Amino acid sequence: MPIRVLVVDDSALIRQLLTELLQSDPGIVVVDTAPDPYVARERIRALNPDVVTLDIEMPRMDGLSFLAKLMALRPMPVVVVSTLTQKGADAALQALELGAVDCVAKPLIDIRQGVTGLRDELVAKVRAAAASRPRARANGERPPARLVFDPALSASGRIVAIGASTGGVEALQALLTVLPANAPAILVTQHMPPGFTASFARRLDSCCRVSVVEATDGRRVQPGHVYIANGSQHLELGRSGAHFHCHLHDGPPVSGHRPSVDVLFRSMAAVAGPSAIGIILTGMGQDGASGLLEMRQAGASTFGQDEASCLIYGMPKAARLLGAVGAERPLCRLASDLLHAAQGAD
Repeated sequence: MPIRVLVVDDSALIRQLLTELLQSDPGIVVVDTAPDPYVARERIRALNPDVVTLDIEMPRMDGLSFLAKLMALRPMPVVVVSTLTQKGADAALQALELGAVDCVAKPLIDIRQGVTGLRDELVAKVRAAAASRPRARANGERPPARLVFDPALSASGRIVAIGASTGGVEALQALLTVLPANAPAILVTQHMPPGFTASFARRLDSCCRVSVVEATDGRRVQPGHVYIANGSQHLELGRSGAHFHCHLHDGPPVSGHRPSVDVLFRSMAAVAGPSAIGIILTGMGQDGASGLLEMRQAGASTFGQDEASCLIYGMPKAARLLGAVGAERPLCRLASDLLHAAQGAD
């Protein structure tokens, strides 16, 4: 069965273009279009599409407000397609936090320029969205309890690497916000376009007790800090004497990505060995699976997010099938398991 898509955008030109690009894939059919969220609501009820593409800046109701209502009342796969994903990374990140599966940026100058690249990205993300498992967002949802960590162990020498892709913005927020200020140092590779990661780090830093920053080359890695890979560079763990540091470089894509989770995990295996903890979260594809296996073989504790709590159970499944995952856990348990592993618990 083809993937059935509803295109929501106030521009007739954009609706036509997106329809043409999507329907160039024989496995996708655009069942209808809508010029604003009010029309979209009625067409969703009537047509029950598999995926919705959604603009952010629209008349009568903006896309973020509509997305929040949709995910609370009728959760479904949504791919945000907007110029605001280029001009304002915060808008795109807010959409991901609200439950959008992914974001695609419209060309800013000439909508007909770069259409091939846009087509490939759009089709890939709509296909990934169709395979995702969105959940309802309940208003007034009780936040999870924040965890504590023995102060005597805050400089225990354990170091954590986390890899994520589609669905990772929400998953990382859920995991990191419950950690105590003295949690072990954490390096994160999240598949994300260049220009988004600095905003992502700032948003996380505003709601976490750990300090969250975008990684910079040579920066010393310390407990109580989270280092987010730059959207255009690989992040590795380096070591100078007794101290760990971030190493960023412009090497070729690995496992189809730069930054690559495999690159981060392999450096953890080589540099930290049994002192490392590896966690692979929701995402499409196989990036991180072989690197996590290297970590496990080097004596690291390794965890994978379970299928039920993943938006897309691709990367964790690939790692599990490879034998890289020491324990598979729901997202709500990963933070506590991370702390137990850092204390040397099984």
